[in-house]
Amino acid sequence: MNASFRAHFPALQRQNQGNPLIYMDGPAGVQVPQQVIDAISHYYCNSNANTHGAFLTSRETDAIMDTARGKMAGLLGAEGPETISFGQNMTTLNFSLSRAIARALQPGDEVLITQLDHEGNRGPWLALRERGIVVREVALRPEGVLDYEDFASKITERTRLVAMGLASNMLGTVNDVHLIRRLTYDVGAWLLIDAVHAVPHFSLDVQAMGCDFLLCSAYKFYGPHVGILYSRPGLLDRLQPDRLRTAYQHAPYSIETGTLNHAAIAGVSAAVDFIGALGTGSSRRETLVSAMQAIRQHEAGLASRLFHGLKSIPGVHIYGVSPDVPMRAPTLAIAVAQKTPQEVCEMLASRNIFAWDGHFYAIRAAEVLGLLEKGGVTRLGISAYTTQEEVDQVVEAFRGVV
Repeated sequence: MNASFRAHFPALQRQNQGNPLIYMDGPAGVQVPQQVIDAISHYYCNSNANTHGAFLTSRETDAIMDTARGKMAGLLGAEGPETISFGQNMTTLNFSLSRAIARALQPGDEVLITQLDHEGNRGPWLALRERGIVVREVALRPEGVLDYEDFASKITERTRLVAMGLASNMLGTVNDVHLIRRLTYDVGAWLLIDAVHAVPHFSLDVQAMGCDFLLCSAYKFYGPHVGILYSRPGLLDRLQPDRLRTAYQHAPYSIETGTLNHAAIAGVSAAVDFIGALGTGSSRRETLVSAMQAIRQHEAGLASRLFHGLKSIPGVHIYGVSPDVPMRAPTLAIAVAQKTPQEVCEMLASRNIFAWDGHFYAIRAAEVLGLLEKGGVTRLGISAYTTQEEVDQVVEAFRGVV
């Protein structure tokens, strides 16, 4: 991505003591382009109203909501706007969905989760044990990938749901969703995908994946803080989410509680448009696929450069598989000998390099890998606006840290 692309992001123009800032904190949330900021502001200035009224601004809000659903359907390869629901964030939506699914289960039914997942896709399902649901977890191997033999052995005729992340927000591991889909088909189980860390980096197609539910967050793909749920057509209508009797009782509205953040959802539309402007094609879907492929190619090259640059430094250890494998998110989990992750981040911050330390809510993975007692890891993330010069500066900064 060139300088003209970076110019869309006001935050990238900021300096500290005359030096530019290097944002390697993208896995926790990326910076937003001016286009998204303007869309949110424009809504408040012109169309601020609740939905389904007879007057102008309410009808404009209805149109904004419908448009956002359609654009998200295009980004995810979904069947149509009726499959897209909005919420406060992924975790809140997942808790609501888990309670709805629990009402369709019986004591003794099984839900399968993994040790690799973000707690937002573990906690809601672990809570179902209080209802007599058996929740089992798939083991994480030392190299940072799921144990697929263990996965296959734990999917049984009693499995009703598999809840799995598509990409790890700590290690960058991308899971084999097609294998798991085949296994779930064999027993008739639903498949729920946490794609929060995947949507910013890959072109996804929910129909090709065959997933029943998919969750993601707009603030990870250049938008505001909004959670998004895809539900396979007809599936949400078979469930009973927590909702008021005054709410719409059908998809996609039945899981949307209270008044939504309409201004932020206008920003979601703008974020999808911003991504699409990077691609080419004769339809919205084609341009979005093209754009995400360009982002993927850019990020993968920089992640490989960062990985090999850091790996050449004595005392630096990188967890997880190499970014040179066919599918891996551009996110690195790093340990530095004789320094805690927090110390590393503080030293990087003194050089205007922004990075996170800790477990990043993938606390079970950190436990299994023996990282929790060490303070987790230092995490670096490549985003679409990251440059080769920034990657080289980060590598040089690590040489100074070591």
